[in-house]
Amino acid sequence: MSEIITSMSNSQVKNLASLQARGRARSQQGLFVAEGIKMYREAPKERLAGVYVSERFLEKYGSGIFEEKGIEPVILSDRVFSSVSDTKTPQGILCLIRQFSYTLPQLLSENPLILILENLQDPGNLGTILRTGEGAGVTGILLSEGCVDIYNPKVIRSTMGSIYRMPFCYTENLPDSLDWLKKRGVTLCAAHLGGDRAYDLQDYTGSCAFLIGNESKGLSDRTAALADVLVNIPMYGQVESLNASVAAAVLMYEASRQRRRKA
Repeated sequence: MSEIITSMSNSQVKNLASLQARGRARSQQGLFVAEGIKMYREAPKERLAGVYVSERFLEKYGSGIFEEKGIEPVILSDRVFSSVSDTKTPQGILCLIRQFSYTLPQLLSENPLILILENLQDPGNLGTILRTGEGAGVTGILLSEGCVDIYNPKVIRSTMGSIYRMPFCYTENLPDSLDWLKKRGVTLCAAHLGGDRAYDLQDYTGSCAFLIGNESKGLSDRTAALADVLVNIPMYGQVESLNASVAAAVLMYEASRQRRRKA
């Protein structure tokens, strides 16, 4: 085992802090930080670039859990580890993971079910959507360039490991990407307050994609106009709309239900 790092001015510690806080640092190094024992255990071995643990973590788990990944952890003092953790109650383990690289064609499958996000800003929403998407059988997620950084630590934590398995990509030109999908037979269904069709009356058993907009503004008019159908989720009381991740979950699981029923 390596010596314990006890200084916050250590270059590795400074780099960890930078990767946690700055999207530019993550992009330049092609790395992101995944925190917690679950995120370590589910991390693909070939993408692990480094592991950092606290003294307390090592005392609790020992060194055996690192043998399966074939990696030797760097040990930080409990105080130093807390300084670079993004959580109030650190679990004592941080992983450096090599970033993923997908293209739009890779989001397609034999019968694709894609989620398209426009300018989503809340890290918790995005992470939850990735996790829910995996559970509902979504084949990929397309994000506009105005969306929050998918490698934001809060996003990563909210995915609960789905970041390792859910294909995704950003697009610099959302209208062009939507047009590309439509030309390949993907029906674009936009979640919209002005939708004239109840979400559960639309057929999602064929190739389709759901468009979900910004938490406060919804979809832009330009993007909504490119949709093949506008669907709405009926509301009662004085509620106007659902949280973006909740609305996405309702739509994804309706599609999942229809597809299981047809299979």
